[in-house]
Amino acid sequence: MKPTLVILAAGMASRYGSMKQVEAFGPSGETIMDYSIADAVKAGFGKIVFLIRQQFESNFRELFASKLDGKVDYEFAFQELNMYMDGVDVPAERTKPWGTGHAVLSTQSVVKTPFAVINADDFYGFDAFKKAVEFLTSESNDKTYSVIGYPLMNTLSEHGTVNRGVCSLDEKGNLASIVERIGIGLDGDTVKVDDGLQPDELAKETVVSMNFWCFDPSVYGLYEKDFKQFIAENRIVPKAEFLIPAVVDNFIKDGGVVRVITTSAQWFGVTYKEDAPAVQKQLNDLISAGEYSTNLWG
Repeated sequence: MKPTLVILAAGMASRYGSMKQVEAFGPSGETIMDYSIADAVKAGFGKIVFLIRQQFESNFRELFASKLDGKVDYEFAFQELNMYMDGVDVPAERTKPWGTGHAVLSTQSVVKTPFAVINADDFYGFDAFKKAVEFLTSESNDKTYSVIGYPLMNTLSEHGTVNRGVCSLDEKGNLASIVERIGIGLDGDTVKVDDGLQPDELAKETVVSMNFWCFDPSVYGLYEKDFKQFIAENRIVPKAEFLIPAVVDNFIKDGGVVRVITTSAQWFGVTYKEDAPAVQKQLNDLISAGEYSTNLWG
């Protein structure tokens, strides 16, 4: 059975200023998601799941139906604030989604195979999807997950700081821990972190997670358990987020193995509006090099 690709597209894009998930960046109006889907289908994924907020369903159907009908199975899942709250009220001041961990949990009714999770607004490159399929079809099980890792220097923005999941590896090269570091940016020739944690400088070759994860479906039980604990401790904290790395860390502490799979693929993304021209140029360069056609679905 072919693996499933889950695309997280329910974020509110507060720093970007618009719904960047559906913004056109390619020469024929392609979104970044289009390139991820095309790479995923080519690599061997058999189903696409879009995790969105329900009010955007018609927008996504209009955008992708003509492209994907007859080419790959796809389905929608929805992230809403009251999901998996077990009857506990959502505080009135809470407006943003609960985070990427809650987003993954929100897809469990439509995902039945080993699956990968990616962000809608990140370009990961074909090699990353190819390696994900190889792992999901041959190694993934309830005790072994994986993360696709990128060198930190290849993931920074020229237009502001970024948040990254910084990976620490054990003696076997597997993931020992992952820490979400906030406010990472270049200061001259040095990578600085402005979040009050140590170290406050990171090596440029540090392996970071760009939220490309590979899981066995059994992981949903862990997400559900950890989210219940998160809500018990953080329900009234307005900006608290339940993130994928927190679940992964708990999985490792319980004896699970998370393989770190490094990729040669080019990564780029759109954290800020000012990133858009650079993304368009990078896509055009890949098209000129023959990696993609000028019309992905034409």
